[in-house]
Amino acid sequence: MSHRVVECVPNFSEGRDLAKMRLITDAIETVAGVKLLDVDPGADTNRTVVTFVGDPDSAVEAAFRGIKKALEVIDMRGHSGAHPRMGACDVCPFIPVEGVTMEDCAELARQLGERVGRELGLPVYLYEHAASRPERRNLAVVRKGEYEGLEEKLKDANWAPDFGPAAFVPEFGALITGAREFLIAYNITLNSRDKAHATDIAFELREKGRVARRGQTSPFYSSGKELKYAEGNFPCGNCDQDLGSFEGLEAHCKEAHGYDLRRLLKLNDLDAAKSLVGQKAYKAGLFTECKAIGWYVDTYKRAQLSINLTNYTVTSPTDVLEAARRMATARGLVVTGSEIVGLVPFKPLFDAGQFYLRAQGKSPFVPTADVLENAVFSMGLADVAPFEIEKKVLGLPKTFDQGLMAMKVADFVAEVSRDTPAPGGGSIAALAGSLGAALASMVANLTKAKNSEHGAKLMAAAEQAHRAKDALVLAVDEDTNAFNAYMDARRLPQGTAEEKAVREAAMLEGLKIAVNVPFSTAALSLEAMQAAAVVIKHGNPASITDGMVGVQMGFAGVRGGIWNVLINLKDIDDATYNAQMMAKCEVLLLEAIGLMDHAIGDGDQRLKAMLVKG
Repeated sequence: MSHRVVECVPNFSEGRDLAKMRLITDAIETVAGVKLLDVDPGADTNRTVVTFVGDPDSAVEAAFRGIKKALEVIDMRGHSGAHPRMGACDVCPFIPVEGVTMEDCAELARQLGERVGRELGLPVYLYEHAASRPERRNLAVVRKGEYEGLEEKLKDANWAPDFGPAAFVPEFGALITGAREFLIAYNITLNSRDKAHATDIAFELREKGRVARRGQTSPFYSSGKELKYAEGNFPCGNCDQDLGSFEGLEAHCKEAHGYDLRRLLKLNDLDAAKSLVGQKAYKAGLFTECKAIGWYVDTYKRAQLSINLTNYTVTSPTDVLEAARRMATARGLVVTGSEIVGLVPFKPLFDAGQFYLRAQGKSPFVPTADVLENAVFSMGLADVAPFEIEKKVLGLPKTFDQGLMAMKVADFVAEVSRDTPAPGGGSIAALAGSLGAALASMVANLTKAKNSEHGAKLMAAAEQAHRAKDALVLAVDEDTNAFNAYMDARRLPQGTAEEKAVREAAMLEGLKIAVNVPFSTAALSLEAMQAAAVVIKHGNPASITDGMVGVQMGFAGVRGGIWNVLINLKDIDDATYNAQMMAKCEVLLLEAIGLMDHAIGDGDQRLKAMLVKG
């Protein structure tokens, strides 16, 4: 796959006839350079979220073919479902993944929209970062009125499509395409069949908020009396304050509650520049970058909060889940679990796992698989449907699934012993360093903190050790791969002057990689030593020898990494580069020797004291 990668997530208005959806996804997969990642149909929403990645040109082509096939096989005249929609392919966003910008993705949306309008004769609207005007940026605003209101909408000059004819195509409707940040489609499930229960909580969470009320007669906010603005009386939706003017209310909302009242009213189709007397007052929701509604899913026999998190770095799944749990409890309800529709980036799920580990009083610095598993359990992600981490999580950490570290220990040792030059000392140095880091992490995570300062030092050591361990595990295979790449370069033809030049350049590049990998091993192994030294000093005294072995193994990683740097430098004809690397190695080695002497000396003294005391 190209290093320029975009994600495309078209949503098709068909979730019941899987044969039709197969025709659409087959059309998408006919494009070389595209990888289909996920197909997530919903019978009750009658909608399928498709996720694929590819280089920019391939992604646009695949999206076009999917939309063209949808025009052929989906007829919106008979469509019904719980999810808002405007067309057979309702929305088709492009999301930057690697080597592309948001503006690049906006341009892809324009290319797709122009082609769909020209070749398929469909009306096309642009939204989010590709929007042609500010008022069309919000998807909910563009989609307002949905398919049923589209024919009338197209007659309004203010809603002329960005591409294609301003004509109603009954069998399709209209396409909305654009560029956006990664959106997490996240549903929270309740132990209730009542859609109103889910709606009541959803409106509390979403940025758009809800109509303000006071005087609730039950835990449900909707039981209160609606508030309206009146001449000389502007009630705050988020507290019991009443202000004499709109300007006073606006200042109060900013100072007391931290939100922009004009923006909130605009989200609810009210213009603060006009008179608001007689209009309903609004309460701001808890979270920005959060859209939510309530619905009932007959497949699950339960109500759900259907949530779109448009920027998970601002509002995360954990944020809304914990708030929903508190609100559900207050209303006599139970959150039975949650559901991710389509894919989720690695980071928010990993952050969630670490959040719940901390809440349990556990160290969050444990193997990645354990953290993700904890997230799945804690969030109830397998409540209504299976959740397969390998298929659902985008951007999982790099692994060598068929590499050395995927072997059984006995097979790995046997592989090292064979009469082949790799795996060799560089891979073994990395393995030694990773084991040293693992021991340091173990002791740090096992030790009960005596006080907050003590605990902070141990957690910092656990974090450092875990980070070094993961990188060193990869280095075991990277070292062998670097050596093999150099050997492949040596085998290149050298019959002509041009071939010799290509061969020499490839060999030099391969040698520098073969130097950088073991140098990184040495530096990471020093980090393993540092973490192990902390646990010798602050860890459980019963585990002091584990910390000492960790320091020793880390030192082997430092020494082994440096030796492999030096032996590869001899073949590099670049005196400046060689001098710089040798100087770095000397500094690194001196620090490792000093740390080794101090940490092991301290450990030995404490061991002797234990024996004397015993």
